[in-house]
Amino acid sequence: MDYRRLRKNKAIRNYIKETRVHLEDLIYPLFIVEGENIKQEISAMPGNYHFSIDKLIEEAKELLEIGIQGVLLFGIPDHKDDMGTTAYCEGNIIERAIKALKKFVPELYIIADVCLCEYTSHGHCGVLCGSIVDNEKTLPLLAKAAVSYAKAGADCIAPSDMMDNRVEYIRKALYENDCQDIAIMSYSAKYSSAYYGPFRKAAHSAPQFGDRKSYQMDPANRKEALKEVEKDIAEGADIVIIKPGLPYLDILWQVSQSVHVPVCAYQVSGEYAMIKAAEQMQWIDGKKAAMESLTALKRAGADMIITYFAKDFAKGILTEY
Repeated sequence: MDYRRLRKNKAIRNYIKETRVHLEDLIYPLFIVEGENIKQEISAMPGNYHFSIDKLIEEAKELLEIGIQGVLLFGIPDHKDDMGTTAYCEGNIIERAIKALKKFVPELYIIADVCLCEYTSHGHCGVLCGSIVDNEKTLPLLAKAAVSYAKAGADCIAPSDMMDNRVEYIRKALYENDCQDIAIMSYSAKYSSAYYGPFRKAAHSAPQFGDRKSYQMDPANRKEALKEVEKDIAEGADIVIIKPGLPYLDILWQVSQSVHVPVCAYQVSGEYAMIKAAEQMQWIDGKKAAMESLTALKRAGADMIITYFAKDFAKGILTEY
């Protein structure tokens, strides 16, 4: 068969297109800071901002108007300590942001990221014992944060810390606090990646020493990812996340073919920043590259995609590759 006959013009290409990205597939990350009247662009992630809660409400209303139905929240507190107390203390920044969103934009689906790295003075994702993250001491604090966000009105909890057994611990805590209807979207295969740099600057969450290789996954490992995903599902995860996205399409594909829960790909800050930087240098067509990247994630099996391009997609700024 001569396939060129089916590539002759846009109409026939559209008729036979196998993969399509829909606005309903996309989740938009948001960064929340203390204060008032703050909307400050993140230098490493142009087009994305730090929002105070009052400005967050304005942004959320706009997102709904353009058709974005879900957001992923990251908090950046004014105060940090070695236990990450501001992640789970009464009146923490995410708790207040969720309550405000549910009051003024109740239709928005709210996913609350659960980790300690933005809240600890040392920048690691858990409690330290010397220079090592103590898995068992971290679990109760993650559960406490998850319950705080759930009670504030979050629709979904997204643990991103990569502590062992945290999904089971969080699920149990949610049940014990009458939050059994809250979904868990677990960062199940989260790699120790160089692509997180812009996010760490945006969230003020870079480790103050060492790295996260002892608890995040080795980029060289494939079988481990499948085991991590299976374990999280067995512990009660409703959705699993593969992070980063484009460099791990093989993992995304294998997971999507082997599990029976929805699979989410996280198109991370480094992926976003590289496209934006290359576009600024006029080396690539950034709008087409972004659309091609999103399509690749869908083609590899993503049911949903966390992406900083969601707003551009919704506004029709991205163009066909």
